[in-house]
Amino acid sequence: MKTRYSLIMVLIIFSAALLPSVYATPTVEILMEKTTFRYCEKLFYTIKVSEVTGEPAIIHIKDQADKSSSAISIPISNQTNPIPSMIPFEAEIFPLGKYFIDVEYAGAKDSAEFDLIDSENVCIPALMKQVAFSWINDKMSDGFFIDAINKFVDKNIINIPDKINEKNLESIHIPKWTKNTVGWWLEDKISDNEFSQVIQYLINKEIIVI
Repeated sequence: MKTRYSLIMVLIIFSAALLPSVYATPTVEILMEKTTFRYCEKLFYTIKVSEVTGEPAIIHIKDQADKSSSAISIPISNQTNPIPSMIPFEAEIFPLGKYFIDVEYAGAKDSAEFDLIDSENVCIPALMKQVAFSWINDKMSDGFFIDAINKFVDKNIINIPDKINEKNLESIHIPKWTKNTVGWWLEDKISDNEFSQVIQYLINKEIIVI
């Protein structure tokens, strides 16, 4: 009888020891690449979880004025999940100041914060990369490419002469070899600043004919 009682107690203690690991809520943690970003840079952080449940992580990003993004669903397929932003910080979209990232995953929550500070970085709107991709793949004329630069890029970055109108769009000519430079920019092999300097030089020297 005493032996049976001892066996039951051992089983109860053993089962109790297992319960926390079986029924524990998964943990989630946000690991920031850095806590200070500048215009033209891209947000990058990692979501780390204790176990993969098959559920997505739900992200909200808000600024210091408490203006929040819509819920962003992030698939969690590994315990460590890098989350790179596809678009850079742009002055027209993101005001300077402090930002907060909130994550919820399988009942667990975590928060992180970062600061967006001013800089002298030259930043070309992300929209221009879509335009440039169309141009180097011959889906857009030289004239429409230059017209897009004129409309979407700050004059302080690339200054297009005031000659563009509907009548002369088709007469604008860009040398074919310029597509190599644009391709390097699309592949992030050269910066926005280097790209803008090349385009401005070609315009100033009338190598790009407007």
